[in-house]
Amino acid sequence: MSVDWSWIADHTDDLTTLTLSHLQAALTAVLLGLLISLPLAVVAHRVRRLRGLLLGLSNVLFTIPSIAVFVLLLPVSGLTRTTTVIGLTIYTLVVLLRNTVEGLDSVPARTKEAAKAMGTRPLRTLLTVELPLALPVIMAGVRIATVMAISLVSVATYIGDGGLGQLFTDGFQRNFPTPVIVGVVLTLLLAIVADALLVTLQYVLTPWNRRQKQGA
Repeated sequence: MSVDWSWIADHTDDLTTLTLSHLQAALTAVLLGLLISLPLAVVAHRVRRLRGLLLGLSNVLFTIPSIAVFVLLLPVSGLTRTTTVIGLTIYTLVVLLRNTVEGLDSVPARTKEAAKAMGTRPLRTLLTVELPLALPVIMAGVRIATVMAISLVSVATYIGDGGLGQLFTDGFQRNFPTPVIVGVVLTLLLAIVADALLVTLQYVLTPWNRRQKQGA
C-alpha cells in the first residue's frame, strides 16, 4: 500500500483545514463535558444517594452506539457541527464524571477537616483544597476523554461532518488509500500531541507533586 506524496502536496490546505476542524470539535466536546461533569461530580460526591444514579446514567449513555447518538440528534440539531459536539460531549461525560468523583473521594478527610477547623467555607474548601488535590485524577480523565473524542470525531462523517474522517470516506469510495493513510496518521498525531500537552499542563498545575517527588 503506497502513499501518493504528490496528492498530499496538492491538498496541504485542505488537510490543514480538516485537522483544525477535527481538533476544534474534539476540544469543544471535552470542555463542555468538563463544565457539565464538574458540578455533577460534586453533587455525586457529597450526596451519596445520587452517586449511583448519576454514574449509572452516564454509563447508560456511553453504551449507546455513536452512530445512533448522532442519528437521534439529527431531528434536534440537524446536519451541523452542533450535532457532532453534543454527541461527543455525551461520550466524554462517563470518563470525566467518574474520574472527578474518584478524585474528590481521594482527598484525605483530615485535610478537609483542617480546612473546616480554620473557618474555611465549603465552597472555598472545594475550590482551593479539594479540586486542586483531586486534579491529578481529574486530569487523567481529561486525557482519556480527549483522546477518545479525537478518535470519535471521524464517526460524524456519516452526518456530513467528521473532520479528518472525511478522508476515510473519500479514500474508500475511490479505492485510493492515500487519504485513508493520511487521515489515520494525522488523527494519531493529534491524539499524541494533545495528550502530551495535557501532561505538561498537569505538571504546571500541580507543583506540590513535583516537590513530593523531589523530597522522596
